[in-house]
Amino acid sequence: MDQQPITSPVAPQALSGHGRWHHLWREIVRNRWAYVFISPFYVLFIIFGLFPVGFSLFLSFQDWNGVRPMEFVGLKNFEFLLGAGGRVFWQSITNSLILFVMYVPIMTFTAIVLAVLLNSPRVKGFQVYRTLIFAPYVTTMIAAGITFGLMFQHNGGLFNLLLQGIGLNPVPWLEDIWWARVSLCILVVWGWLGYNMVLMLSGLQTIPHELTEAAMIDGASAVQAFFRITIPLLRPIILFSVVLSTIGTFGLFNEVMSLTNGGPVRATTTPLVQIYNVAFGDFRFGRASAQAYVYALLIFVLTYLQFKYVDRDTG
Repeated sequence: MDQQPITSPVAPQALSGHGRWHHLWREIVRNRWAYVFISPFYVLFIIFGLFPVGFSLFLSFQDWNGVRPMEFVGLKNFEFLLGAGGRVFWQSITNSLILFVMYVPIMTFTAIVLAVLLNSPRVKGFQVYRTLIFAPYVTTMIAAGITFGLMFQHNGGLFNLLLQGIGLNPVPWLEDIWWARVSLCILVVWGWLGYNMVLMLSGLQTIPHELTEAAMIDGASAVQAFFRITIPLLRPIILFSVVLSTIGTFGLFNEVMSLTNGGPVRATTTPLVQIYNVAFGDFRFGRASAQAYVYALLIFVLTYLQFKYVDRDTG
């Protein structure tokens, strides 16, 4: 058998500048088929991921309606946003904060309770319950929003018929500012409760049952064990879920467009809906791009602060 000569590999760091490029090129040529097979992902990522981000930044300094030539306006789009012209955008930020307060605590607590119940060995057939609760998450939100819109109709809607059936007055679910927000929260909780429950359930399955059993043997009730054992150990998952809910609240789009269309009186308009309206309603792509970057910066700051809080508590 012929033996191949043994050559000692040369570390790329030990090569000169020209040698490193030559070594890199040889590695690329040697693995060319692997790069060919993974290249579609990177090509699509560049076209549909990186290019829109860069082009949006370019547009934020332009005045352009999509038809006439672009006009460079410098920071005027951002100045407009920070002045009286940005009132609707900042109202959309306020709407998102209100929606966050209205539904995230309820959804998070309900997800924890459901996860604890399904994690109990006393519950039989928990896979069926888990599937039923998770099913809305895989449902098309546009279809769900239209269906909820029909059920929330003032005249002839299912919810008002039920209220009238027990002797209560009908509720203006979609016509009143606060009831419209409540209706949107109900739809969001219905759609996202299962996803958050799965997050909590995955966290609970990492907590040994022996800790809770030991606490109950020492005299703690089930409620005390829940609040003093389960919740503290589950805190990283809870905060992670809250971070996702924060991003999701500011990014609500399908739910709003299919249920309330941002109304009434823009009470349910979220930042993404406002950016969409400015871009494809008013055809002010420069201002929409400036709003998108301010929105992204706000989300980045909120996410950073929440992850910093998580690191401080779990580090």
